[in-house]
Amino acid sequence: MKKFVMAAVGGTVAGIIATTQIAAPLLAQEAAKTTKVYEQLDLFGDIFERIRAQYVEEVDSGALIEAAIDGMLTSLDPHSSYLSPKDAEKMREQTRGEFGGLGIEVTQEEGFVKVVSPIDGTPADEAGIEAGDFITHVDGESLLGLVLDQAVDLMRGPVGSEIVVTIVREGEKEPFDVTIVRDTIELTVVRSRTEGDSVVLRLSTFNEQTYPKMAEQLAEKVETMGGMDSINGFVIDLRNNPGGLLTQAIKVSDAFLEEGEIVSTRGREVADGERYNAKTGDLAEGKPIVVLINGGSASASEIVAGALQDHRRAIVIGTKSFGKGSVQTVMPLRSEGAMRLTTARYYTPSGRSIQALGVSPDIIVAQPPRRPAEEEDDSPARSSRSEADLRGSLNNDSLSEDQIKQIEADREKAQKAADLREEDYQLAYAIDILKGLSALGPRN
Repeated sequence: MKKFVMAAVGGTVAGIIATTQIAAPLLAQEAAKTTKVYEQLDLFGDIFERIRAQYVEEVDSGALIEAAIDGMLTSLDPHSSYLSPKDAEKMREQTRGEFGGLGIEVTQEEGFVKVVSPIDGTPADEAGIEAGDFITHVDGESLLGLVLDQAVDLMRGPVGSEIVVTIVREGEKEPFDVTIVRDTIELTVVRSRTEGDSVVLRLSTFNEQTYPKMAEQLAEKVETMGGMDSINGFVIDLRNNPGGLLTQAIKVSDAFLEEGEIVSTRGREVADGERYNAKTGDLAEGKPIVVLINGGSASASEIVAGALQDHRRAIVIGTKSFGKGSVQTVMPLRSEGAMRLTTARYYTPSGRSIQALGVSPDIIVAQPPRRPAEEEDDSPARSSRSEADLRGSLNNDSLSEDQIKQIEADREKAQKAADLREEDYQLAYAIDILKGLSALGPRN
């Protein structure tokens, strides 16, 4: 018995020695890292004091520190940044749905300012700015070398004032200038319309108003059309929607799902991960859904498209989305400013991250380029004459007057569909898909 106790004690002592031998180098490494951090902070303080004392002009110490903080954050990724008290307030206004500016969502790519998307009905949208455009100059001043917040500051100005931005666009041989008049941007976050027997819900951004407005307008359209039985399906148009609040993306997705995961987020630590699941209830009552996306669909838009696609609740058509698969947390600071920091990546229900890859449509449908309004169709007019136009042609006596009226009404619908293809080819394609699914009848 004594031998056993001694052996156990001896094993414990050996374990302590082994642990100490392993832990000591790790502790030394950690201490060395901490020492280096303090040395670098001393270096920062030294540089800061030399700038204050020796720079050719007197500098604002507060502005210098803010610039250093912003530089630290923007070096991490394109979406982390420092928000001054003024910028933090503007961001809060934007999530409420009203702010001043041009009406574009921008990011930075290899030092250049890139348009994620123009916002519906804003000065930038009306001036013809497109997703994927690069803005190289503002009023003749180059943006190259500026951080994103500095470039955005140059684009801000008094409501009613003009700004000239220089655009580089794929497919255009030369850069060109676009004049835009700044305005107060009042976001119409949801627009709804009917096309034949289909309801189109256009979501332009994800702010605090998105889900309640969408639910309200969906119910109104269903009632106007005489109930859900009169509707063949819904189009959720997320084209050029730059995203916004994660909470709203979850609510919009949940509106059309009965169960299952909507999205998950995974941070640096496993314990920081979150998983969001759908609750029972489908506003569309199982009717077919088509989701429209393009290169300007980002962030929250991609969460909705990815969730509905993975659950096979919707057919996604259009072109590949932007590919912003990261989550930013806005953290208030003591200065009344804020820090926007990337804290997690998000994943669709199937476990795929769309960071830098985007959501791939089930059916790729590109939007034909806009044709100038003054451009004439040079193709020769085709004859629209038919048998009914021939002199002495026989009447069709096999149809009743009501049947003839129904045929004429169907032709009118078909003509409207053809007109829509000229106006918005992708939307017309979505409507055609709903018509086809409706013709097949309800799913089992």
